[in-house]
Amino acid sequence: MKILIDGMGGDNAPDEIVAGAIAAAKEIKDDIMIIGKEDIITKSLEKHGYHGSQIAVIGAEEVITNDEAPVKAVRTKKESSIVKGLNMVKKGEADVFLSAGSTGALLAGGLFILGRIQGIDRPTLATVYPVIGKEPSLLVDTGANAECKPNNLFEFATMGSIYMEKVIGRKNPTVGLVNNGTEEGKGTTLTKAAYELIEKSDLNFIGSVEARELPNGACDVIVTDGFTGNAIIKLTEGMGLMVLREMKRRFLSNTKSKLGAMLLKDQLSGIKKEFNYAEYGGAPLLGVKGAMLKMHGSSDALAVKQTIIKAIPYVEGNVVDTIQNSVLEIEEILISE
Repeated sequence: MKILIDGMGGDNAPDEIVAGAIAAAKEIKDDIMIIGKEDIITKSLEKHGYHGSQIAVIGAEEVITNDEAPVKAVRTKKESSIVKGLNMVKKGEADVFLSAGSTGALLAGGLFILGRIQGIDRPTLATVYPVIGKEPSLLVDTGANAECKPNNLFEFATMGSIYMEKVIGRKNPTVGLVNNGTEEGKGTTLTKAAYELIEKSDLNFIGSVEARELPNGACDVIVTDGFTGNAIIKLTEGMGLMVLREMKRRFLSNTKSKLGAMLLKDQLSGIKKEFNYAEYGGAPLLGVKGAMLKMHGSSDALAVKQTIIKAIPYVEGNVVDTIQNSVLEIEEILISE
């Protein structure tokens, strides 16, 4: 397998990208390629003391920044790490592309370069959602589509279920639709119509779920529009950081609490790990004709390493092909409407 990673994307590029790639190379046998400004990436590899052959450097002299208009940047910067990387996936020169760069550019590039899977109206960003004390859920969509139609939410549910089963290993995952109540018939025009579509499918649909139940593991696949999903994931990240910060402050406030913290060190470390987005790797853009994963802009070496490792079952599970084969069932349900 050839795993291609954007060496210029994110706040901590290229050093954390390189460090994560080196860490991953110690645990996997697959080829890793880092694409970007060749001299800068090569120097970073040397700085980290890497002299192996498992990691290769691919030259790409342009960089797309977060300040640029995504569509224009993708169309004009042909030698950028994002555009060149996605073209390598399209040509079969790489099996999957990973980047912590501009989300807008990656979405635009996924659509313009890789193209949508025929029959899928809107691709979706699927993000692992932490659940304390349990296995994590998968939240779709988390920002690719601010405004959605009922069929879009149905597509998100289908693609999220496939990813959850093939990559995360959850058999027959439960699917829940984010709503302002669990009663059937409650919600907006969008959620009511989406509910009916998902209910008619073969998905393991459990109905509507309230946002307050998501941290408790209400379902395996959480379905909502991109605006709501983005707000949910950012609120959860913020709350997690705030809780951890406050716990640390209180445990270090006096000698007695410090002793308590020492006794609970393992338990506290476990909670911190479950809240840490870096442990879960990047978010796949599902619905395009190629494998790609979007990492958090502030990804560190751990996040990069985890994303590289998670990319392997994404490719081996033939997620893209499985989604393509599921389009027929989606179309049949939509036609019946």
